Amino acid sequence: MPLLEVDSLAVDYRTGRGIIHAVDDVSFSLEKGEKLGLAGESGSGKSTLGLSIIGLIPYPGVIGNGQIRIDGKNIAQQPESKMRSIRGRRVAYVFQDPMISLNPVKRIGAHFVELIQTHEPGTSKKQAFERAKRVLVSLGIQPERINDYPHQFSGGMRQRIMIGLAIALNPDLVIADEPTTALDVIVQAKILDLLESLRQTYNMALILISHDLSIILERCDNIIVMYAGHMVEYANSRELYAQPRHPYTRKLLQSIPNIELSDQKLTAIPGSPPNMLDPPKGCRFWPRCSYAMEICPVKKPPLIDIGQGHLVRCFLYGEEGVKSE
Repeated sequence: MPLLEVDSLAVDYRTGRGIIHAVDDVSFSLEKGEKLGLAGESGSGKSTLGLSIIGLIPYPGVIGNGQIRIDGKNIAQQPESKMRSIRGRRVAYVFQDPMISLNPVKRIGAHFVELIQTHEPGTSKKQAFERAKRVLVSLGIQPERINDYPHQFSGGMRQRIMIGLAIALNPDLVIADEPTTALDVIVQAKILDLLESLRQTYNMALILISHDLSIILERCDNIIVMYAGHMVEYANSRELYAQPRHPYTRKLLQSIPNIELSDQKLTAIPGSPPNMLDPPKGCRFWPRCSYAMEICPVKKPPLIDIGQGHLVRCFLYGEEGVKSE
């Protein structure tokens, strides 16, 4: 049985100006120890999808349809009291900006003690502190710095602390939402190496969310490419890199520099992501797609399996997985 199953998930933001379908009919599964990447432009629904798994969709967001199952049990739309027992212990989240995610008036040790004692009331403050020090050591941070405040750490070290809070209770799944945002490339590599090391040590599954497809390709086993709330492609990372099928995925790859190609010409995706209050009818990518056909603005394309679990939401492929262009 997969660790995580997401089935026909829809997440809506019901605003005064209308309904935003931020995640629309997304399905996938995640095995124990697997690394899954969520890639796409800003506003594609990546973070909303991640937050829905842990039950932290910001107001006015709601799960409109579908199921989220952990070990076969549906946790979608569970009351907050039940979700609190799942967060941290079963599923943990690393948020985008550690400076605003950490309480600036609390010492680092207090963050760990609060987390541990909330989920393990029988743990004394001293025991929680000792466990927190061991976690800091595993992150490459000196244990005596447990009494420092967040502002006394660099951006990279704050991100390490956020990761430490996520793995402190040894969860089954960690969702890392843009964990390298605003960090230089050297620190980015160290943070990603740390995540991989901890994943192997604690045998965790990992969902890595990023707009940078090159990071996702390098670090993940399988990849979901999202556009305007839709899952437009799902494949093994090697397969996706070698044979991207959806026009959007191809354009993303063409915008990434490749040192192995001396004559590569970088290209940008024309246009802008759609207004999600009034998205295009049919395929949401058709206004920016050079392969658009007459049917694209009329009908929503189905998600088609073109072989070996490679899924594509595009009318370029027939029901049997045969390209029809």
